[in-house]
Amino acid sequence: MKKILFAILCCTISVAVVAQQEDVEKLHENAKTFMRQGDYANASLILSRALELSPKNLSIAKDLAFDYYLQNQNKKALSTIQPFVDNNTADDQAYQIAGKIYVALEQMKEVDKMYKKAIKEFPQSGGLYNDYGEMLAGKNAPEAIKQWEKGIEMDPSFGSNYYNACKYYYFTKEKVWCLIYGEIFVNIESFTARTAEVKDILLNGYKRLFANTDLLSNTKDKKPFEVAFLTCMNQQNSIVIRGLNPETLTMIRTRFVLAWDKNYADKFPFRLFQLQEQFLKEGLFPAYNEWIFGASQNLASFQNWTGTHAEEYKAFSDYQKSHIFKIPSGQYYH
Repeated sequence: MKKILFAILCCTISVAVVAQQEDVEKLHENAKTFMRQGDYANASLILSRALELSPKNLSIAKDLAFDYYLQNQNKKALSTIQPFVDNNTADDQAYQIAGKIYVALEQMKEVDKMYKKAIKEFPQSGGLYNDYGEMLAGKNAPEAIKQWEKGIEMDPSFGSNYYNACKYYYFTKEKVWCLIYGEIFVNIESFTARTAEVKDILLNGYKRLFANTDLLSNTKDKKPFEVAFLTCMNQQNSIVIRGLNPETLTMIRTRFVLAWDKNYADKFPFRLFQLQEQFLKEGLFPAYNEWIFGASQNLASFQNWTGTHAEEYKAFSDYQKSHIFKIPSGQYYH
């Protein structure tokens, strides 16, 4: 009889646990719907109830902390996520959320310490390097670029580190990396406002590169990859006298791809240049270059080009929408 009662009790407890779990999941989903609608007050109300029912649920805690952050209730946000950071049950995303909250509260010593701890725990997280770099950049700390570079090395298909590094190098003499990182970024993140911003940087970056002949020919203190890039680019100098626009850049970059493939592709396998070569072989390279440079150079001319080359541009767009661009690990040459 005791065994039967015990079995009934266990069954009752199991049913209650499952029912509570279902309630928590339903609350979480309802809250996320409010968050998507921008109704953060209702979302936090529901998430608070869900976290009471499941206090160790990191997913709920992250959403609640971020929801408070969006409402500028940063002390509540910190008290929500802090226990998971302190007891080492946070994931890299939780650390990122905590970092934003620390910065909002201007607790800069704490956030610096937290990022170092988080990166040590999650050394492959591109998002952590990016956010740490942005925090350092906000203090005008020169170490910011080191974080973005490390993020590119450790998580090569995460886009934001390329975005920030491209913008950083645009204002330095490191034009090679501005151009390379910028083009990688627009292939990873192809349809946002940041994409349009970086396309402008790429067009102006090429103009600055070819306007400075010393930059093209002076390879002193350059890495072997940079020397190879500048050597191939310098060979296309004669085309520049026609001016730089999508058509001449297509010519320059076509010859660059051929020179690179012949002389350096085996030594420096690089997914970006392999993509360019693929587009060249498939007849999509002009459309690709128009997509990058056309609107930045002259929007009306770009619209005219896409209209008169509709089939070609559609083929490029179809490829782009159906493929995810990723950089393999091990192709870091900076």
